[in-house]
Amino acid sequence: MKAYQIKIEFIDSKPKIWRRVVMPADATFNRLNDVIQTVTNFISGYPYGDYHLYEFDLTEDNIKVTNDKEAFEEHKYFKNNTKEMKEKINNMPDKFDVFKKQTLQELETEIKKPSYIKIDKFLKIYNEINYIYDFGDYWQIKIKFEKEIDHYEKGYPTLIDGKNNAPPEDIGGLEGFYNFLEKYNNPKHPEHEFIKDWAKSQHYHKYNKDWINELLKSIKYK
Repeated sequence: MKAYQIKIEFIDSKPKIWRRVVMPADATFNRLNDVIQTVTNFISGYPYGDYHLYEFDLTEDNIKVTNDKEAFEEHKYFKNNTKEMKEKINNMPDKFDVFKKQTLQELETEIKKPSYIKIDKFLKIYNEINYIYDFGDYWQIKIKFEKEIDHYEKGYPTLIDGKNNAPPEDIGGLEGFYNFLEKYNNPKHPEHEFIKDWAKSQHYHKYNKDWINELLKSIKYK
C-alpha cells in the first residue's frame, strides 16, 4: 500500500507543537481531518461527529475544503444564480468596492465537502496545506508533505514522532492555552484543581505516542 509521511505543525506555537505521521494514500480530506484531530487533543472527526468547523485552503486551485454546510449551500446558490448575484454586488455604491471584491472572491471559490475530495494530488503539488480548525479559537495548522512511501503494510495511520502537548478544545487559542498550562502545571496556583477537572472534561492528555497510536488504529480506510 502506498502512504504519505506528513508533518502536522501548529503555526506560531512556541515551543513548536508538531506530529509526524504516516497515513495511507487514497484518503479523503475527511480522513486527514480525522488524523489531525486524533494526534492532537481535539475531538472532532472519527469516531465522533464534528465538534467545530474546519477548512483546508487550496488557494492555488481556487478551492476550499470544509465541513461548513452553510458555506457549501451559499456557493451552490451562487453557481445557480451567478448573473443575478453578480449584478446585485456590482450595483452596490463605489465606497463598498473592497467589500464587493472580497465577496465575489469568496463566492467564486469552489467549496468542496471533505468526504468527496482526496488528498493525493494536492499534497504532492502543494507540499504544504494550511488547515484551520474552530473558527472561534482559530487554530492554524500546517500540513507538510515530507515523502511518499511505496510499501506501507498497515491500513491505518501511524504516529512516528512528535513534540509538546497539544491544546484542548475551547481554550481560547494559543494565548488561552499558555494561560491554561501555567495553571495546570503549577500545583500551587489557586485555580490548579479547577483547571485539572476542566481539562479532564475536555479530554486533555499530555503527549503520549503509544496511546495516540492505539487510537489511530481505529481510523480505517476501507
